[in-house]
Amino acid sequence: MQVLVVGAGLSGAVIARELAEAGHMVTVVESRDHLAGNCHTERDPETGVMVHRYGPHIFHTDDVEVWNWVNRFARFRHYVHRVKVTARGRIYSLPVNLHTINQFFGKTMRPDEAAQFMARQGKDGAASRLRSFEDQALCSVGRDIYETFFQGYTCKQWGRHPSRLPASVFRRLPLRFSYDDNYFNHRFQGIPEEGYTEMVARILDHPHVTVILRARFSKKHAGGYDHVFYSGPLDGYFSCRLGPLAYRTLNFEVSIHKGDYQGCAVMNFADGDVAWTRVTEHKHLAPWESHESTICYREFSREAGPDDIPFYPIRLVREKALLKKYQTLAAREGHVTFIGRLGTYRYLDMDVAIREAIDAARRFIRRHERVRPLWNLPETGLSGRDNRGGPVREEEVVS
Repeated sequence: MQVLVVGAGLSGAVIARELAEAGHMVTVVESRDHLAGNCHTERDPETGVMVHRYGPHIFHTDDVEVWNWVNRFARFRHYVHRVKVTARGRIYSLPVNLHTINQFFGKTMRPDEAAQFMARQGKDGAASRLRSFEDQALCSVGRDIYETFFQGYTCKQWGRHPSRLPASVFRRLPLRFSYDDNYFNHRFQGIPEEGYTEMVARILDHPHVTVILRARFSKKHAGGYDHVFYSGPLDGYFSCRLGPLAYRTLNFEVSIHKGDYQGCAVMNFADGDVAWTRVTEHKHLAPWESHESTICYREFSREAGPDDIPFYPIRLVREKALLKKYQTLAAREGHVTFIGRLGTYRYLDMDVAIREAIDAARRFIRRHERVRPLWNLPETGLSGRDNRGGPVREEEVVS
């Protein structure tokens, strides 16, 4: 069958590879000039450092099949993500752990003592109904830690007071009564040695896959294909006719320095009067490399406009109501599968996005076990430039 995949991020690339290996002919279109979506990596020409252009991405999973799948296409180097936070003129480790608690309160508590102490802290600020981020934080860590580490940072990150965010956002953050400062709990953790973009390029390097960059998609282009896997913004597929879904986006302020700037990959800034949310020093994301200079990205969060790259979906009451309406429209698109973070309007870790992409591709393959002959390719009008110099045309597609 002839399949169109919209988006060359992880979701689109994985589906394209699975379908191509099953004998389907796949065209992948991507609006940007590079592969790998928001996990795109590239060498900074001045420092030689591998930069995560849209913010740090650490691969972590307990899914053995997903881990083995990505290791077919990249050599993953073990990497433990240790985050620091500057708050009220001092530096602490995140997630909140036994060291953070003892340092913050000036104590030397054992794990059991700290657990009992934090339980008392939580009761002091507990809300009767844990509906919001603030409710959950006050119940879990108490007012002092909440106001020091979470309140200001959350206001900056989401542009909303924590009392307006759902409790589930806070529940994603671990609280540990040990000195374990590994940001993630998963069994497998790492970063591809040559970067995510090279990994995605290898995933898409198959004779049944054609990749077209700088190609804008509109629904009219879907007519020449048997099926479409769409990983772009869900509302964008329908030209936002019901109104736009809300996202946060990021701006980055780049600086280059000699030596080591901050001593860690990520430093959060929790104080509300500091405009940025965090600074990423990219060379610490590849500790197996050595560089004399360093490059830092200072990160600012704001509401996404129509021409911005969407990062984080804002799933509050209004957005969830609008999402349901778009989901109703999407269900009527019989030849389209909506995938990935943007296509499903959810925050997805990379391993979950890959797992869902593998499962979606395999469901499609089971439904279409007999594939069509590999000739008579459709004339779609899509054009662009293949990342590996493949047989595609140069001009940009305008919807």
